[in-house]
Amino acid sequence: MQTNKSITDRIDWPLAFILFLFFVVSLIAISSAQTSGQYLTNFVPRQGLFYFISVCMIAVLMYFDPEQYKKMSYYLYGIGILLLMALMIAPEGVGQIGQRVNGAKAWFHTPFVNLQPAEFMKTFYILALAKMISSHHEKLPLKTIKTDLFLLGKIGFLLLIPLLFILQQPDLGTALVFIAITLAIIVVAGISWKIILPSFGGVTLIGVTLLWMAVNMQEFLTDTFGIQPYAFARIYTWLDPYAYADGAGYNLIAAMNAIGSGEVFGKGYQGRQVYVPENHTDFIFTVISEDFGFVGASAVIILFFMLIYHLTKITLQLKDTFSTYVCAGIIAMITFHVFQNIGMTIQLLPITGIPLPFISYGGSSLIGNMLAIGIVFSMKFHHRTYMFGNDKEVD
Repeated sequence: MQTNKSITDRIDWPLAFILFLFFVVSLIAISSAQTSGQYLTNFVPRQGLFYFISVCMIAVLMYFDPEQYKKMSYYLYGIGILLLMALMIAPEGVGQIGQRVNGAKAWFHTPFVNLQPAEFMKTFYILALAKMISSHHEKLPLKTIKTDLFLLGKIGFLLLIPLLFILQQPDLGTALVFIAITLAIIVVAGISWKIILPSFGGVTLIGVTLLWMAVNMQEFLTDTFGIQPYAFARIYTWLDPYAYADGAGYNLIAAMNAIGSGEVFGKGYQGRQVYVPENHTDFIFTVISEDFGFVGASAVIILFFMLIYHLTKITLQLKDTFSTYVCAGIIAMITFHVFQNIGMTIQLLPITGIPLPFISYGGSSLIGNMLAIGIVFSMKFHHRTYMFGNDKEVD
């Protein structure tokens, strides 16, 4: 006979322990990065404060159950769109709330905190997409090619709105995260493979074509789509960084030199000798690799595998489709972030400015990711184990 679990038993302690390990790794890596002298600010206490805020936020998020998140999803999506819209029309310039950083107008700048709406919009989008797909299946349980195409059209519309605002910033890396989330949820949404395979093939073809055009037809892309020259520079430096070693290719070359110089066991804590710009944020993986070598870098990658594996286990345990789609989107978001961030430091992928989840310094990034994890905590906390089919259930 099964009995109700206590509150402490329903908390996902293994997931909490994994997050604690990320907290430790993050503070060590950011502390070591401080020795580069790029900034006078001590970012370690700030990162610790962001983690504390995140833990408090998770405690609040756990009080809401999946049905409540489902009811709030469209409202949160709307709030996210309004924030992106407000950012686009915010006053721009030095000292203004909408000033650009590295060519992108992606943050609200205030004397107290810099807020990047797109980081929160990712989770809001996942919730809205999960609700739309689950509601579609409830209304149209009999799947046909026509209903699947209708669903794809609705998914495309839901994606297009935030994507347009984010590309206006412009922030290609974040836009790619939204696309990765969408593709992952489409795969688990039960849409016919007769539609998925041609669609994915078309997306791949478009991507390859755009890459070829970025190398051979820059003027056409600039005149037609307004793509800025710095976006092309990222492609050139990715393909041949040493041809631009004194300019746009410096970051990638420095990152690869730092990672390679760590060799097997690294140079030790704060033992780095290679200067890598922004090594406390986007290039935090180079700090870990140079300080702790292949062993330390592998340990961090294994830690991410543990997180993704645990999230996948939770997803497979959930009973309702809404919760399943939400967790699938969160897994895709984190996985893409990790793959893109580490990949760009070893020339596997172009540099896009995506931080390493839970480790890179940054309030919006960390709290945004912890917002997603908090929802997973909630879904696990409120998960019900069914007895004898659908007759009885216990918490």
